[in-house]
Amino acid sequence: MVARLGLILGLIVGLAQHAAAQPPRRVLSMNLCTDQLALMLAAPGQLVSVSALAADPSSSAMAKEAAPLPANHGLTEEIYLMQPDLVVAGAWSSPETIRLLQRLNIPVEVFPVENDLAGIRANILRMGKVLGRDAEAQRLIARFDADLALLSDPAPGPRPRAALYAVNGYSSGHNSLAGQIIALAGFDNIADELGLPAGGILALERLLIADPDLLVEGRRYPGAARGQELLEHPALKALGQDKSTVVMSDPDWVCGTPYILRAVAQMREARLALQEGP
Repeated sequence: MVARLGLILGLIVGLAQHAAAQPPRRVLSMNLCTDQLALMLAAPGQLVSVSALAADPSSSAMAKEAAPLPANHGLTEEIYLMQPDLVVAGAWSSPETIRLLQRLNIPVEVFPVENDLAGIRANILRMGKVLGRDAEAQRLIARFDADLALLSDPAPGPRPRAALYAVNGYSSGHNSLAGQIIALAGFDNIADELGLPAGGILALERLLIADPDLLVEGRRYPGAARGQELLEHPALKALGQDKSTVVMSDPDWVCGTPYILRAVAQMREARLALQEGP
């Protein structure tokens, strides 16, 4: 009797371990950046929902791929009703939603914000692991590194100086994803010179005095947001007329995915144009 009971318990434990080792079959993403990583790596039919931003081409680099999937708005009730066996979220996702999902025994994996190449590679590997798609993650990183190598050929001589200037006068330094894009394209960053390595508000007067070679402006959005008013300042417009100017394509700058290489390529072309001269 004892032996039989031990055998039954052993079978139960074995079955539980086997189930735990199986990849999740119903994965839901509630964050724009985890949406895109999951879209790149999930097996067919494995990803059952992405965030509402995923299909918005003004925000998402994979809007076309996301469009066929049901959207969620990060609400506990709607996520619970979709019956996922894994939720992937970002560091900026609602902590209250995450806590409630965990109390409902729904596993949640929270991915940190990627601020550099190491962070991008780490999140790709982690997404591959939680989806049971390790080999696909390794292949994605190999393609990313190969494509990056094709862009890593800064011309000799002094590096041109670029300034990132977005809504509310926000600028990004090298400890940010946007700052990494600038550096990879072969520019020095005005924000680093002015003591903003992680980013911060850059007064327009300081920007004008810094006199960058290239101005990288934030994208304007429809509407009358006061945060965009600074981008219409006559002094900034005069600087833009006097200098080379690039407008960010937000979907390629927002998330730490291989799509940042499109932004790097855009900035690299701007650098080469500067160095070739008129």
